[in-house]
Amino acid sequence: MSGTAHTQEIDARLDITDVVCPITFVKTKVALEELEDGQVLEVRLNGGEPVQNVPRSLKDEGHRVTRLSQSEDGTFLLTVVKGGLL
Repeated sequence: MSGTAHTQEIDARLDITDVVCPITFVKTKVALEELEDGQVLEVRLNGGEPVQNVPRSLKDEGHRVTRLSQSEDGTFLLTVVKGGLL
């Protein structure tokens, strides 16, 4: 591997564009449970309710949202670091 990535390393990826609230957060929470504290999960989600609710719920659970960006196809990419603040 040459050079350094300008983004943090992703430990796991999750696509929840095919589910609706509140299942979006449930699936994200389950995926985070598979990771160790400090590991990074990238979540692909839809706009509207998911992009409004999932990041807020993750913060409420003690995780750290480090990035939220819109993709060209209209979906969003959310990067979250698993926290151990519970």
